[in-house]
Amino acid sequence: MNKVYLSIGGNLGNRKANLAKAAYLIERKIGSILAISSLYETKAWGVENQPNFLNQVLIVETVLSPETTLEYALTIETKMGRKREQKWYTRLIDIDLLFFEKQIIKSDDLTLPHPYLAERNFVLVPLAEIAPNFVHPILQKSISELLNICPDTLAVTRK
Repeated sequence: MNKVYLSIGGNLGNRKANLAKAAYLIERKIGSILAISSLYETKAWGVENQPNFLNQVLIVETVLSPETTLEYALTIETKMGRKREQKWYTRLIDIDLLFFEKQIIKSDDLTLPHPYLAERNFVLVPLAEIAPNFVHPILQKSISELLNICPDTLAVTRK
């Protein structure tokens, strides 16, 4: 069994219900949820003139490979109505693979660990809630340490 760390979020529709549905589908298609963070709200990152996001992080136990996990995550997004129109813009649901165990992968389709996670409070705050001592396999710092040095200034509010 493998542990995969997923970030889920969205800023359209009933955000809380969308995250709950995504977690349900993740559990049905990818694996058992071992831990789930609180919900956190943040202003949009990257493209600012859009509604606030609701985000959370899950730790999931899976028998799937990283590539198959990504495939299932993208299928869940599509099934829920995700449309990819503009990078970092509004979305009903977004599912990102943050870590897959301590694997380091760089391919055309998948980069692990997630290349931007150390720069984003909306990922680090919920991740630090459920996995504060997990060590980033490239940066060799714990999630708590990464949060303490994160350059992101956007506020993250527990909901």
